[in-house]
Amino acid sequence: MLLTSRRLRAALLATASATLVAATLPASAPGPLGIGDPLFPHLGNPGYDVLAYDIAFTYRGDNTEPLDAVTKIDARTTRRLDRINLDFTHSKVRSVEIDGVRASFVSAGEDLVVTPREAVEAGSPVRIRVTHTSDPKGGKGGWLRTKDGLAMANQADAAHRVFPGNDHPADKAAFTFRVTAPRKLTVVANGLPVAKSRHGATTTWTYRTRHPMATELAQVSIGDSAVVHRKGPHGLPLRDVVPKADRAKLEPWLAKTPGQLEWMERQVGRYPFETYGVLIAGAETGFELETQTLSLFERSLFTRPEYPEWYVDSVMVHELAHQWFGDSVSPRRWSDLWLSEGHASWYEALYAHEHADKPLEKRMREAYRQSDGWRAAGGPPAAPEPPSSGKQISLFRPVVYDGSALVLYALRQEIGAGEFRRLERDWVRDHRDGTASTADFTRLASAVAGRDLSDFFRAWLYGSRTPPMPGHPKWKSDPAK
Repeated sequence: MLLTSRRLRAALLATASATLVAATLPASAPGPLGIGDPLFPHLGNPGYDVLAYDIAFTYRGDNTEPLDAVTKIDARTTRRLDRINLDFTHSKVRSVEIDGVRASFVSAGEDLVVTPREAVEAGSPVRIRVTHTSDPKGGKGGWLRTKDGLAMANQADAAHRVFPGNDHPADKAAFTFRVTAPRKLTVVANGLPVAKSRHGATTTWTYRTRHPMATELAQVSIGDSAVVHRKGPHGLPLRDVVPKADRAKLEPWLAKTPGQLEWMERQVGRYPFETYGVLIAGAETGFELETQTLSLFERSLFTRPEYPEWYVDSVMVHELAHQWFGDSVSPRRWSDLWLSEGHASWYEALYAHEHADKPLEKRMREAYRQSDGWRAAGGPPAAPEPPSSGKQISLFRPVVYDGSALVLYALRQEIGAGEFRRLERDWVRDHRDGTASTADFTRLASAVAGRDLSDFFRAWLYGSRTPPMPGHPKWKSDPAK
């Protein structure tokens, strides 16, 4: 994710409700479980591993009305379960089945708690089928209402406002989307199309991912859209989704993606997924989002004259870099977010350095100047303060953007550009399609450097003050206010 308005100011400075309906919850019923993430204690659920989601939505053309939906979850239990918790809120649940047998369910906070007729033993495959609605009203993330339909913006914890599941990036899974919409509209989702069928006045579109995906990265676009196809490196199929009326106006921006992909591949290796493209939505969000294989952008990013071309280019590269850092290699806990946003900001800055004469060192020196203030306001990069209550997007503070890119700059200064480049390529190769932690990164960096970097990372990632910058002893950070 990139918070556009905040990042624009920083970059320019540096370079010149509906409630879940279910049975009444008894006082003795269990509450939300969570998997123990310090920043989102009730997010995710223990006891099972999701293997695949198969989600069907029916959209009738009104983006203020709930969609009918059926979510099927194939999972494997990791322990004996008398109850199964799913993250889900904001919509109605009509029925739940476990392995084809009706199950009882209650709501508990933002969990849907399902009780099968018989306990599910450890190590067992289990299929959960939830028939529900998916309500686009109410804000707070999830469905994003656009001028002509809907898109998704699920980061950090809003996917469970759209569909039930295990809503934490630690549990990635395959996804299939089956979306029925009026024939005049176009549907695009993560992955590649596998089927399209017409039924009178509606069309059903089916998309499937070839790589596992975190729930926060799910994307479904429904609207009066044009889909623009072209080829990327190695024949990679690219498809951009834009409002039909803006097709010609936006083409100069869309045409940049193949070159940006080639540049990123030179930095860190082969693109990790089956397709890529940009989704330009007619909505004002204040952010851009790295939804897997189909990054979400606000239309105004490409049309407002105050955004210089180099800045828009670097934002596009930021979300593209996330396909490696954050999507293919996902954070194991939300406190590992610095690995995603720090890397995306790093390659954003490096691209501007190489293509727009925006010196990397100047940007990093400005980040260093502000770093102590960022740490005081939001915590150090790898131990961020929790988001404000009810404002989960507040987790995305400057310290996880340029404040974390600064850590990578310091690391490159410490171990040398060649070893840093090797580390980056090894990181995305070794953890492709998985999750990884800050500890994993520090171990790999030490192995690549051939020496223990524990003290370096402890100071840079967890210290309340910014350490001296290797190679730049005169750099100073303003005192925290």
